[in-house]
Amino acid sequence: MTDTVSAQEENAPFQAPADLAARGVEAAAPTADRPPRSASKSRRRGPRPARAPDPAPQDAASNPPRAQRTVHPVLEQLAGFYPGLFGEVFLPLKRGIYQDLLAAHPEGLDREALKAALAIHTRSTRYLQSVAAGQKRHDLQGQAVEDMAPEHIHHALLEVFRRRQARAGEDLRPKLRARIIQTFEASGLSREAYAERVHTRDEAANALLDEALAEAGARAAKDEALLRAFEAGSGTVAQFAEMYGMDPRVVAQTLERARRRRPASAA
Repeated sequence: MTDTVSAQEENAPFQAPADLAARGVEAAAPTADRPPRSASKSRRRGPRPARAPDPAPQDAASNPPRAQRTVHPVLEQLAGFYPGLFGEVFLPLKRGIYQDLLAAHPEGLDREALKAALAIHTRSTRYLQSVAAGQKRHDLQGQAVEDMAPEHIHHALLEVFRRRQARAGEDLRPKLRARIIQTFEASGLSREAYAERVHTRDEAANALLDEALAEAGARAAKDEALLRAFEAGSGTVAQFAEMYGMDPRVVAQTLERARRRRPASAA
């Protein structure tokens, strides 16, 4: 079964592991088989330095086993009914899947329990990753039935990276910006239309979006300039690439990307 966790656990702030060095260790007691020194010897030699404490035993009480994630029982049922959707691999679900499941299992699924289970499932990181990848939505038969809306992809991207950033030791914003550019270019929308659809209330996220779209615009201008230069000549892609000292594969990809961006009337 899946490792889906509760929405509360999935959205909880990241907690760093406890600092083992901060754990107090009681001072070791004097050994029982050593006779006490006389007071005169103690005065003559001075106090003995304290012995280093023995390591505390690593028992189950001091190191309890890590709690296992629990799985909602309805999600266990759904994994059995539809392993291609709720099993080892998560796929984005079509809109209206709740009603489809109730119709397919009128006596086997409780309405409220199903609603809670689907909420947990669609908030899980694994599910959001499938949405952020831009996969299509699927029905109960596992068939792709509709495209994922650009705003849903964008919001899933933001949430996945937010969770990763909480655990990462590096700034993940450059990677997120690159993914936003990729998603924007795949949408086929203009910069203005895309920005309007994916805009959120998070000003930091909106600022990152503006940076990504500006970078995409600059790259699009360079791609178009390269395409115009290629069209002005009469040679092949390989000859053009050799003339400018470029990789032919990169040139071919850039030209194709520039052609896709052009409106049909300009093609």
